[in-house]
Amino acid sequence: MSRPAQELPQKHRLTVNDYHRMGETGILPEDARVELIEGEVIDMAPIGSHHAGIVKRLTRLLVQAVGASAIVSVQDPVILDGHSEPQPDVALLRPRNDFYTLAHPKANEVLLLIEVAESSLRYDESIKIPLYARHGIPEVWLIDVEQRRLTRFFNPREKGYVNDESPDALSVLTPVALPDVDIDLSRLFD
Repeated sequence: MSRPAQELPQKHRLTVNDYHRMGETGILPEDARVELIEGEVIDMAPIGSHHAGIVKRLTRLLVQAVGASAIVSVQDPVILDGHSEPQPDVALLRPRNDFYTLAHPKANEVLLLIEVAESSLRYDESIKIPLYARHGIPEVWLIDVEQRRLTRFFNPREKGYVNDESPDALSVLTPVALPDVDIDLSRLFD
């Protein structure tokens, strides 16, 4: 049976299980810098020194600020659905006794995601932030390394976040999902 000429071929979307099997069998090298976004394996940008330094500084600030209120996860996978497993730079997760050794965190276990963009700003803004909103991540911080700017996205909806703000000067921020936690970001770009 022939196909009509106007019909386009369908893409094959990988599942999270397919993606994990690719890693287990060596199709994806263990050290591959990739993530699964809406069924496609996406190469992640190399981590520059400014990017790495901000992630380290954020990690220290967050660990000190959240204490036992959350688990700080650095460049680890988060399963959003059956076809997306991004690796945000930093995530604050709901506390779990197993520290997520039994399974990667799911979207409903994420309190805050942080993406640090040195060369990936457009991709993070146009692809990842809307993806996080569709999966109900309560808040995302996007840190633009070049402009030394942080944008907060909160109040997720299917088509994106209802609210976003970029403070002129960084000071103390309180994550939406952690109202008792204050994080002093005034020296983030020092």
